[in-house]
Amino acid sequence: MKSRWRFLKYFIIVLVCAVSLFPLVSMVIMSTKTTEEIFTGLSFTPGTHFLDNIKTVLAPNFLVAYKNSLTVSICSSILSTLFSAMAGYALSVYQFKARNTVYNFVLLTMMVPSSIAMIGYMNEMRILGLTKSLVPLILTWLASGFGVFWMCQYITGSMPREIIESARIDGSNEMNTFFRIVLPCVKPALGTQILMIFLWSWNSYLMPLVLINRASNYTIPLYIQTLGNEYVNDYAARMTGLLLSIFPLLLAFMLGSKTFIRGLTAGAVKG
Repeated sequence: MKSRWRFLKYFIIVLVCAVSLFPLVSMVIMSTKTTEEIFTGLSFTPGTHFLDNIKTVLAPNFLVAYKNSLTVSICSSILSTLFSAMAGYALSVYQFKARNTVYNFVLLTMMVPSSIAMIGYMNEMRILGLTKSLVPLILTWLASGFGVFWMCQYITGSMPREIIESARIDGSNEMNTFFRIVLPCVKPALGTQILMIFLWSWNSYLMPLVLINRASNYTIPLYIQTLGNEYVNDYAARMTGLLLSIFPLLLAFMLGSKTFIRGLTAGAVKG
């Protein structure tokens, strides 16, 4: 009986892994073919055009787009996490009259689709004269309702108030307490949010499409969408571009997987 349950468990694990890896394997195989071969039907036999697709993708603008995406994603993840941690610390530690109102407003922003405010945000960036730079793509992540909620809940659940009160009694000011005591205690939450914002920013397509109007400021999703010519979309080259674009994400999760899991599971088990 135990052997049957063990077989069933491993079978389900293998099945889930196969379903999860199927899109990645398909993308790798399609990146070795031409667009015409892709549309002839699904095949698991690799083609012979991988190097040609690499040459098509690795145009000068690809490196520029890669640099733009890295700049936007790294700045967005770090700044968003910092501001979210500050706001979460204030909402979890300070007791002020409008605290519940501010907290409920943060929750409300999570329920409103970001696309609704996109037109207003675009007009705001245009008035400020920032539409010809990458700054709007970074600023949009600074006010993260999810980040504030995430940090507030984590600090409330894992940061004893006694530590903060002891630091204040010892003469530590608020900035020193926040940076030297609070942040080291919430490293899993910081790492988790950095990874999530990096992922969302790297994969963002709609916001750059609306805000960016210069090829020199294209990010990876916009650049991949332009592969081809005015008559034919080069889907094989796009698959190759997507394959090359996932390496920073894989590297980020390989380096921060333990912190990511700790951040998600913190507080799940108490005792």
